[in-house]
Amino acid sequence: MRILVLPALVAGSLSGSAAFAQEPLDGYLIARKDCKATVSIRNAASESGARLESGRAYHLIGENRPNGTHYYVVVPGAAPDRRWVDKTCGDWVKLVASADAFRRPGSAGSIALESDDGSSGDFAEPDGRKVESAPDGGAAPSGAGGNGEVPRDLILAISWQPAFCDTHQTKAECRSQTGDRFDADHFALHGLWPQPRGVEYCGVPAKQKSDDKASDWDKLPPVEVDAETRAEMEKAMPGTQSMLDRHEWTRHGTCYETTADEYFDDSLAVLRKINASKVREIFAGAVGQTLTRQQIRGAFDQAFGPGAGERVRISCSRDGKRQLIGELTIGLVGEITPDPDVSALIAAAKPTDGGCNEGIVDAVGFQ
Repeated sequence: MRILVLPALVAGSLSGSAAFAQEPLDGYLIARKDCKATVSIRNAASESGARLESGRAYHLIGENRPNGTHYYVVVPGAAPDRRWVDKTCGDWVKLVASADAFRRPGSAGSIALESDDGSSGDFAEPDGRKVESAPDGGAAPSGAGGNGEVPRDLILAISWQPAFCDTHQTKAECRSQTGDRFDADHFALHGLWPQPRGVEYCGVPAKQKSDDKASDWDKLPPVEVDAETRAEMEKAMPGTQSMLDRHEWTRHGTCYETTADEYFDDSLAVLRKINASKVREIFAGAVGQTLTRQQIRGAFDQAFGPGAGERVRISCSRDGKRQLIGELTIGLVGEITPDPDVSALIAAAKPTDGGCNEGIVDAVGFQ
């Protein structure tokens, strides 16, 4: 078969930056069929326009994650010209010659393909909030990722904001907290952390990394999300008032291999499920009282299935003579959809130690 190499690709049509292709690849994608090329993976079903043509070679930039589902390619004439395509569309090759090369005597016209590889592990990062440690990252159970893909390995950190604020009284979100605000009796989003240990600051310039490590979050670029996502973040992630969202995106979200919008949408989607569950119910009903590890893990088992509680770790902090429950960290493995199956995501993670044995569910107001 004659492979047509598009001139614009050979010339290197690589203007701009592949901001969301966090796992770079080099070479070409040989399209084996006509297929859709979209700006967004998440919204692919609603997009129309650019398509790859069977038998043509397209310059390959990257993939959505190691052993992922989509390639990132340059499609000449498309606007924008960088597009996502499903991996079933074609083959990744390291070198493509011009069509004339395949007419050389003795040439078999064969192309050697190269496979990609990846790994996973565990990691959790406190982001300036007191977290003793977090759940082990979830290795895929038997049967997970059977198509050769490495499933996402994540830690979700959710805060009980009144407890956080008792030990961080000068933060903007704590000075403004009231008893009728969402985070007074709902879990707040701290962060979603890709694993394994050390997976952070993906493609982040040195100056931004330095500013983040110095907690100069006001110097970090604003997080680009749509108005709907921003509104939900301001409600469910009160730390946005002190630019926690900039920190979380810079340190962790850049390694999530999507846009900032999708990263926070996924984080909020799981948080919504937890806040609508028995877990939030027992916390809201125990304000001012003590909850034990057994009670909290039992609530997770009731809400998300037997064994879910074993994937949750409780972090506590001291406030004078009181021990307060400040944060829960939860292992998740798999793809987060707009309506996520949180039970399956938790079940796929590895069990962890439970953290502190018991603590007070703090009420709004500085004690």
